[in-house]
Amino acid sequence: MRKLLTVVVLALFIFAGIRLWPNIESKFKHTSTTTITSNSIAPLTGLPDTSGNAAKRPALTIKIENTPDAMPQWGITKADVVYEEIVNGGITRLAAVFNSSAPSQIGPVRSVRPTDTQIIYPLGGILAYSGGAQYAIDSVRTAPVKLINESIAGTAMYRDLNRQAPHNLFAVGESLFTLGGAPIPPLPLFTFRAAGRKVFGTRVTSFVVGFPSNFSTTWDWNSSTKSWDRSMFGNADITGTGERESPKNVIVMFVNYTNGIGTMNSYADLQGSGTAQIFTAGKELQATWSRGPSMSDPVIYKTLTSKVIALTPGQTWVELINTGAKVTVTP
Repeated sequence: MRKLLTVVVLALFIFAGIRLWPNIESKFKHTSTTTITSNSIAPLTGLPDTSGNAAKRPALTIKIENTPDAMPQWGITKADVVYEEIVNGGITRLAAVFNSSAPSQIGPVRSVRPTDTQIIYPLGGILAYSGGAQYAIDSVRTAPVKLINESIAGTAMYRDLNRQAPHNLFAVGESLFTLGGAPIPPLPLFTFRAAGRKVFGTRVTSFVVGFPSNFSTTWDWNSSTKSWDRSMFGNADITGTGERESPKNVIVMFVNYTNGIGTMNSYADLQGSGTAQIFTAGKELQATWSRGPSMSDPVIYKTLTSKVIALTPGQTWVELINTGAKVTVTP
């Protein structure tokens, strides 16, 4: 009788296990799928990370010259995010952030400025640059990044002898990514829009961002590529590989330049709040920006009704224009 009871109990356990296994298996599959899905989106572009590279490396910010002598630039179209900042003399310089791609030629690489501290703080990772004045280097050293300049970069930077110095220093993306940096992957900077989600805003065909010293940039909506074609110095922005610079999003962020516009030690203050104009999907959205209380916090962009703005997945340019500057929009 005891043996019969044992057999019956054992049979019940086996039967229950058979009934429950599909649910248990389903839960394990769901957990695995969720993990894969979360890693399949590049954090800085909102695009599918089909190669898996974006999930395995940090952000790499590279300072790039933006004068006529620097043209053509290399690698810009492959950046996830590009910041355009005003530096001494009223000219502009770029801070291009890479994570999804690692171009073999990026540049021309130039020196750091205090504004870069404000940009890289929430990103971490690596900051690559040629050098810089001591006050600027002291500033970026306060950020949680690995600093790589020309003197320690080794083969990760090189001089193109066919171009005139100082406009001939270039970086090798893949080599720089091997030098460290955290967090991996970087935290997202923006909210991105799901496919098919409607954008509410004013339709525009072009706009001009009034940077000082003849460094204004013109952006024209390209209905074929669904992106904003960039022009500067009266010419289309074409890279050294023949590609047109044409990001999906352009954020014009009005900021206060502490110590004055274009002075030696000025910097864009990205803490606090201000106004912005956001151009995405062929439309303009009037917006506000805010960041704080920590410098590690990303900037949050919202509509005038306090709703977080979702960008088009893809490359984003952030124009750090001084408060009170003119942005001319053509409907």
